[in-house]
Amino acid sequence: MKRLASNLTVQVLTAIAIGVLLGAIAPDVGKAMRPLGDTFVKLVKMVIGPIIFLTIVLGIANMADLTKVGKVGGKAFLYFEIVTTFALAIGLVVVNVTRPGDGVDVSGLTKGDISQYTQAGESMQFVDFITHIVPSSVVDAFAKGEILQIVFFAVLFGVALTALGTTAKPLVDVLDRTSQVFFRIVALVMKVAPIGAFGAMAFTVGSFGLRTLLPLGRLMLDVYLTMAIFIFVVLGLICRLYGFRLLEFLRYIKDEILLVLGTSSSEAALPRMLSKLERYGCDKTVVGLVIPAGYSFNLDGTSIYLVMATMFLAQVNRIDLSLGEQLSILLVLMVTSKGAAGVTGSGFIVLASTLSAMKIIPVESIALLLGVDRFMSEARAITNLIGNGVATLVISRSENAFDEDKRLAAVAAMRG
Repeated sequence: MKRLASNLTVQVLTAIAIGVLLGAIAPDVGKAMRPLGDTFVKLVKMVIGPIIFLTIVLGIANMADLTKVGKVGGKAFLYFEIVTTFALAIGLVVVNVTRPGDGVDVSGLTKGDISQYTQAGESMQFVDFITHIVPSSVVDAFAKGEILQIVFFAVLFGVALTALGTTAKPLVDVLDRTSQVFFRIVALVMKVAPIGAFGAMAFTVGSFGLRTLLPLGRLMLDVYLTMAIFIFVVLGLICRLYGFRLLEFLRYIKDEILLVLGTSSSEAALPRMLSKLERYGCDKTVVGLVIPAGYSFNLDGTSIYLVMATMFLAQVNRIDLSLGEQLSILLVLMVTSKGAAGVTGSGFIVLASTLSAMKIIPVESIALLLGVDRFMSEARAITNLIGNGVATLVISRSENAFDEDKRLAAVAAMRG
């Protein structure tokens, strides 16, 4: 019993359940729990920048052939684009078949303030996103937690370190020991993960209430169903093609999935995913490059949500889109879904920018989704997390950089 009580999975699940109950029974008290969830996410974000930097630098520094870095990056981006396109296409097909927006009475729905999202959406340009990858200051990139900028600098630093050869060996040793310190900090932070999950869930239910789910329940159900199809069918087939078992992998990262479920933030699990994928058998360099880049370019869950939300709003507004218009939305989303990586409320910002670009569906109609967006963000974040984990497995296997013995040891430890 004592061993069960100390299990992180049990602790987080219990915390989530208590948070839901508190938010439903005493909404005002639930809302007051927000600082607990926010503080936990901040604790994790505090170490994300240094951990990503150290993981990438050490991975590249320990790699003899620098051309492999470019090869891994190229494979990863090709994989991201193909799988993200699949996610968008599946979302488009399901929302056309189920049509969750038909018959929804707009007048009876609660609308929220969307000004912050529409303004950000109008100003968001893909070119600005590309130029933003290069930081004006390295210190600023770490201070603001800009993942892509940190990745860019880490790759340059790692390449330069490798070029120095044996001269840089003492610095590599120092960075390796520093990395161990940061992962120990993560282990300490995870001790309060249940408190963070409780606070975030109590605030969500207390703020929006379970009643807000009823009018848009069909959309939520369809989004969750589509993401389940994507995970178990598309990612399941990809895993099988590369000699992995999806269910085994999901069991292995169950703590990280529950952490994301409780906090609605895939970043909350990022540091642990880096170390767990290495223990599962993935090469350190591949993990360091694929996971951070995936958090910006491989957002499968976000892609599914965006296309389904766009089509839902068209159905609610009784706008009959032709096949050509739907495909054009797909193409626009393929670009805009990459443009708000790491931005708070990025789903709404991208949605606003897409509707602004298309000029077919009223941008103001996204206010209908504010009440249920938080409840769908868990599904988005979990799908993004699993998608990036599978991407790392695939790239590792394709590069012959996967240690099968490590995987067997990790699975044995999990079962034991």
